[in-house]
Amino acid sequence: MSSVSTSRLQNARSIFQRHGGILRTREALAEGIHPEVLYRMRDLGHIQALSRGLYRLANQPEPGQPDLLTVSKRSPSAVICMISALAYHGITTQIPHAVDIALPRGSEPPRIHDPPVNIYWTVPHIFTQGIQQIPVDGHPLRIYSPERCIIDAFRHRNKIGLDTALEALRLYRERLPLRVDDLLRLARVCRVEAVLTPYLQSTL
Repeated sequence: MSSVSTSRLQNARSIFQRHGGILRTREALAEGIHPEVLYRMRDLGHIQALSRGLYRLANQPEPGQPDLLTVSKRSPSAVICMISALAYHGITTQIPHAVDIALPRGSEPPRIHDPPVNIYWTVPHIFTQGIQQIPVDGHPLRIYSPERCIIDAFRHRNKIGLDTALEALRLYRERLPLRVDDLLRLARVCRVEAVLTPYLQSTL
């Protein structure tokens, strides 16, 4: 039986609360939570594993985007993209079967198996375009803007289907503010201006 004191457990709980109720193992250790305390919290049911090496306080409300948050915490440099980002913004009827993330080429791939991830390797000057940081359940989530999502749908139309890209553009036009200048700027940077423009003009 562990001899971890109540005060140490309470202190660890306070640390979790300061971080929105979710911590990676390495973050917990860096904050001064001893491994023995962390594992005792787990054994007592005070924390639950979201995935390997990632824990949340058990009495916290269930996160609204658990898979996105899990991947975001375990791969802080990644950006949610493609179908996952389209679904978050409400501009696709596709259901993500994995979390799509973008990473700059040459970076270290994340070791994440649950939830499954799809990685889109991107050149650095394109990777940085259109990143938003949105608070989700008290945690910052790096995700591409709706405009960047439209551009990526056309960039990867051979992989996800032109119908998906066209649907995303239509739903974007119906549900969100139309930012033509942003779309055209991103299209130029990502070299899909010639592909996008005829479809964009037909929606105006």
